[in-house]
Amino acid sequence: MDKSKKKKYAIKVKDLYKIYMIGTNKVRALNGVDFAIEKGTFCCIVGTSGSGKSTLLNMMAGLEPPTKGEIIIAGEHMERKNEAQLVNFRQAHVGFIFQSYNLLPNMTAIENIALPLTFQGMDKAKRIKKAKKALKMVGLQEFGNHRPGQMSGGQQQRVGIARALVVNPEIIFADEPTGNLDSNTTLDVLKLIKKIVAENKQTVVMVTHDNNLASYGDMIIHIKDGKITEIEQNRQVNEDLDNVELGGTLDIPSEMSDEAALSAQPAEPQPVSAEQDTASDQESSKGQQVLGNVTVPSYEGYHPGTSGNDPGSA
Repeated sequence: MDKSKKKKYAIKVKDLYKIYMIGTNKVRALNGVDFAIEKGTFCCIVGTSGSGKSTLLNMMAGLEPPTKGEIIIAGEHMERKNEAQLVNFRQAHVGFIFQSYNLLPNMTAIENIALPLTFQGMDKAKRIKKAKKALKMVGLQEFGNHRPGQMSGGQQQRVGIARALVVNPEIIFADEPTGNLDSNTTLDVLKLIKKIVAENKQTVVMVTHDNNLASYGDMIIHIKDGKITEIEQNRQVNEDLDNVELGGTLDIPSEMSDEAALSAQPAEPQPVSAEQDTASDQESSKGQQVLGNVTVPSYEGYHPGTSGNDPGSA
């Protein structure tokens, strides 16, 4: 075989098991999973609640250890790494996009995006410059000084995507990234993810419960009861997606929200009362961890500065 045509894989999963003990019963969250994802692929993992898709995502990201099996990412075995090595690996190779955005309400868009670079020890001037570049990549360069409360849900998710991009990761993991968005904004985010894959040659692994959303991936992994039931290769151009302008609609049931379109002009900052500010701070402190003088959000067992190997949901 011509070596120049040999496939290059971003992720390989071999004979993967995750077994939880509940009393005397064994629960197989993952039950012998095998697949490989080529570099530069938008891969969607689809399954119902409890199918094992979130557990699979957490284990690929090094947030949970497998009971048995291998997870090879960027040529390195995740299951062989200790806690410190996992933290270092994620900082160097992995970006995360969350369903609930996980933006810090008291920080501007630029400050939120630059936060991961703080943990890399990068000086302020350089990380602000990189954050501005990432914000421009997602089309929100005019929103740099806006706080999350001054942006729509779609705009906040774009900031979340920019935060994942700022570390220039080889792989981006996205857990239901459109779960809190209306159908118009959902399509905007999907188009943006596909653009990232195409232009930056990055690998994106997205978990979703929606088969229609999963159909926009290059590769679709169907999972049920901890086992892969089907793997679809769908790399051909999706005409429906590529021919719809930003702000178009997806053929999926969804109640329209009052969120502004992503193309809207920046909103004027709204005054916040002391009571509202205090309530916001109390709410934002839930599910977060303090590292030094910076409070950062936690995610299903992922705590920045640790390996995060807490049991996650299946």
